[in-house]
Amino acid sequence: MNFSELIQNRYTTKQYKEDKKIPEEQIKKLQGILQMSPSSINSQPWKFIFVSDEKVKRELAAASYFNENKINQASHLIVFSAVDDIAKFEAQIKESLPEGSIGYYNNFLKPLPEIEVRSWFRHQVYLSLGFFLSACASLDIDSTPMEGIKNEQYDEILQLDGYKCLFAVAIGYRSPEDKNQPSLNPKSRLPIDQIIQSI
Repeated sequence: MNFSELIQNRYTTKQYKEDKKIPEEQIKKLQGILQMSPSSINSQPWKFIFVSDEKVKRELAAASYFNENKINQASHLIVFSAVDDIAKFEAQIKESLPEGSIGYYNNFLKPLPEIEVRSWFRHQVYLSLGFFLSACASLDIDSTPMEGIKNEQYDEILQLDGYKCLFAVAIGYRSPEDKNQPSLNPKSRLPIDQIIQSI
């Protein structure tokens, strides 16, 4: 299946097969793909937490508003977080990035107010989301990206230190009864000439 066909088939899953778990081999592939996600200056200001433990998953589900059932049904929940400790980030890039990249950060980002620097961190994490959803589709894994969660409770449950949860993605295999799948509920998108401009 080519990429265009994959994207036509992927959708935001609303109902999962509760008894079907993603094999560990596939989880390792997804983790490797996330590791290769792009970020500005290769900054990588993130942490991705793969939750399969049912007790922890239920705790997180209870802090997820209307997404609770999806998380409980799903095989795994992946929590995407951005670094919140600027000093921790600066120590990380000092060890891992070339001089030119560090110079870019020091000259163009570090002088900004801290709220803008943290916003830049968050933007990088969102880049990884698109990468991840496409990776799931390529492995025939269904997914549900969700911002409808109680972020501070997630931080507490996962005991995040120096990071802040931004959003989560439930992954697993769609239930045949899921009414949101494209075969039952065709995708609706704006006309291409309304959103694409060629100059």
